[in-house]
Amino acid sequence: MQRFFDFPVTPKFNFDNFVVCNGNRTAFQFAGQLAGGNGTENLLYIYGPSGSGKTHLLTALGSCFYRQQKPPSFPYISFKDIDELYGGEFPAEETSKLAELFRDAPVLLVDDIHLIPDNVNIRVELWQVFNDFYTAGKKIAVTGLSLPKELPHLDDHLISRLLWGLVAKVDVSDDDSRRMIMKKLAEDRQVFLQADVIDYLLVHTRRDIPSLIDALELIRRQALATKRKISVRLAKETLGL
Repeated sequence: MQRFFDFPVTPKFNFDNFVVCNGNRTAFQFAGQLAGGNGTENLLYIYGPSGSGKTHLLTALGSCFYRQQKPPSFPYISFKDIDELYGGEFPAEETSKLAELFRDAPVLLVDDIHLIPDNVNIRVELWQVFNDFYTAGKKIAVTGLSLPKELPHLDDHLISRLLWGLVAKVDVSDDDSRRMIMKKLAEDRQVFLQADVIDYLLVHTRRDIPSLIDALELIRRQALATKRKISVRLAKETLGL
């Protein structure tokens, strides 16, 4: 699917609203280094479980490049959406659809590379686009679920090349990180979330970040609808737990 970063003045995901904790500090610093434009590092690979902040950092990078680009939009690809780009068939093409998508783009941003299909044509196209950007000295940022050598369906050359640049893991699976993120999410929504509510959610809901975000949003809406403050009691009633 042809996606473009058409960021508003204050994008949803940026470096300022990224919650930095022990499990993602290196990835945050590396992303800032890539965005800094000093030319010393042009390649970044970020890996970690779903909901750990990989797409947030990739979008934050896009936001920085957006401000430098005229016109202020350029493509990126998430392999979640690869079927839409290829119509679900992945035939051999005289012209690479990935190459067409990234023609004249100033930076290569690839999300969810672990979802690349088991198709030789896609692997060849991705390697060619990656190599074109790499040899041209353009910046590249890629995210995946695990280290390149642990991912299926990647070209061996690409696996090796991804490890040449900056590599960082994001992991917010500890409770302290989850608490920090929940507190920041509440602040962004201009609601006060007491510590006992956060602890209740960590015990009684799924502990991955997307599930915690969904729970917080349900509770916030219920609080607004009933004009009540957010409490453990309200959380219990809203979530039926």
